[in-house]
Amino acid sequence: MMFSRRGLAAAALGLAATPAFAQASYPNGPVRIVIPFSPGGSADVFGRLIAEHLGKTFGKPFVCENVGGAGSTLGIGQAARANPDGQTIGFGSISGLSIIPAFGNIQITYKVEDLVLLGQVTAIPNVLAVNPNTIRARSVPDLITYLKANPGKVTYGTPGVGTSQHLAAELFQAMTGTSMVHVPYRGSGQMVVDLLSGAVDLSFDNIPLLIPYVADKKLVLLGSATKERPAFDRNLPAIAEFLPGFEAVAWHGFFLPKGTPPEIANRLSATIIDFMKQPSTIARFEELGATAVSTSPAEFTEFVRHETARWGRLIEERKIQPN
Repeated sequence: MMFSRRGLAAAALGLAATPAFAQASYPNGPVRIVIPFSPGGSADVFGRLIAEHLGKTFGKPFVCENVGGAGSTLGIGQAARANPDGQTIGFGSISGLSIIPAFGNIQITYKVEDLVLLGQVTAIPNVLAVNPNTIRARSVPDLITYLKANPGKVTYGTPGVGTSQHLAAELFQAMTGTSMVHVPYRGSGQMVVDLLSGAVDLSFDNIPLLIPYVADKKLVLLGSATKERPAFDRNLPAIAEFLPGFEAVAWHGFFLPKGTPPEIANRLSATIIDFMKQPSTIARFEELGATAVSTSPAEFTEFVRHETARWGRLIEERKIQPN
């Protein structure tokens, strides 16, 4: 059978429009991964580890860009508004995907239900860290006693309003009947600098960033906001041992803008899940104080809904204001 040049051109255009062709040609250049926090925090560390693997797998650079501020909603909003061609990927967090949307009265530029969720990749313990020069307490019960004797005099730093670190401190105050002063930052990097200097007294922060300072005894850990003692240190008490039911774990996951072709989303999700299941990945994440998670898009979607409802109840009970 003979084809005219026009017919061949039409056939080529038709092939280019098929999902299989689009999937095979993805990505068509460098891919941007929006990290919604300033450099130096756990989101930055884990996002870049996964980005490096994606770059090697797809044969194109996966370049991380830090867009911090507003508890991660600025970066998530920017990624959500990107062209839905898979060339921009968002790295969402518990704050921007669950906690802040649960406030209801905070204006954000995206709807979580419209995002194409790819899967959860981390579960990171928040730990109660104090500056040993400003807080003399060396146990959770001792800290509670001190806070009750000094209401409103102790400061706690967080990477921003609506982060898991912020809600961990709110939950702690609610369960202990204590009162502290919140000092929000645009990310964990500067907050830790101020914690080390004594500008703020304590923090419920992700363990990966704090490990070297704890090792140098510049910070002291009093407890972990996990159900049980954390894998990275079985000698560190879970705060739940003193406050039954206390839990505040941070997490991250990837998403794409609404309208991204399913074949691209499925390919990215499968690649990420495969990487998160590798023994070397699991070991590396544990070394950094986190758990590697590998959930499907459907599982991640349901998990986000559950977290939003859970923290929404605390926000309502505490009458937490966004500013």
